[in-house]
Amino acid sequence: MTSLPPSQCCAGGSLHEGQSKGEITTVGNIQAYLSYPPDKKTGNAILFLSDIFGLDLVNSQLIADQYAANGYFVVMPDLFKGDPVPMDHPESFSVMDWLQGHLPQHTDPIINEVLKEMRDSFGCEWVGGVGYCYGGKFVCRYLRAGQIDVGFIAHPTFIEPDELKAIQGPLSIAAAANDYLFPPGKRHESEEILATLDVPYQLSIFSEVEHGFAVRCDMNKSRHKFAKEQAFSQAVAWLNHFLSK
Repeated sequence: MTSLPPSQCCAGGSLHEGQSKGEITTVGNIQAYLSYPPDKKTGNAILFLSDIFGLDLVNSQLIADQYAANGYFVVMPDLFKGDPVPMDHPESFSVMDWLQGHLPQHTDPIINEVLKEMRDSFGCEWVGGVGYCYGGKFVCRYLRAGQIDVGFIAHPTFIEPDELKAIQGPLSIAAAANDYLFPPGKRHESEEILATLDVPYQLSIFSEVEHGFAVRCDMNKSRHKFAKEQAFSQAVAWLNHFLSK
């Protein structure tokens, strides 16, 4: 694997303050959080693939709204069919046991349905994929012609080498310097794979932060807040360059 499977260190972090502006509705048969850009256009879109806490996490909703404020129609589907990891889970909760019900054979059909609806019903002409933690794996799985056009992932988990080798579009990665799930050896392996591909790529490393920083960092710590904001700026710059039409 180029990154390790989710584990207990995925299941921490801080809740952020703010009022989300989007809406939870259905896309096909899938519940999803939708956030529209100021002009309400849907041509340039983002498929937001969340971490293990799902679409109800206010942090993710606020980030989706930020992408919308930058001109993108954002769809964040419920990848877990109402079964995300609870933020207030007990210490006995096992992320690895939970994961067995949310492997690719469970998640791919959800993404397939949502992407079809985005292209056919919402008129999305260009679709960027952003994936955090768990969602990063699926950005790589769908970064190919007719699915996701451009990808950004932050602190990804359990991406297989063959999944990374199969990408067909530009990929940007934001990594934490202290990440048990995406340690230096896995980052170097990812770089080696990306260097063999005929696609643009970028890998940025942020010091003094850990896995989950781009979604659930402690905003009271200035360097953590800075890293989160810079990772978001990295994503927007990447999308703007390769996606906006």
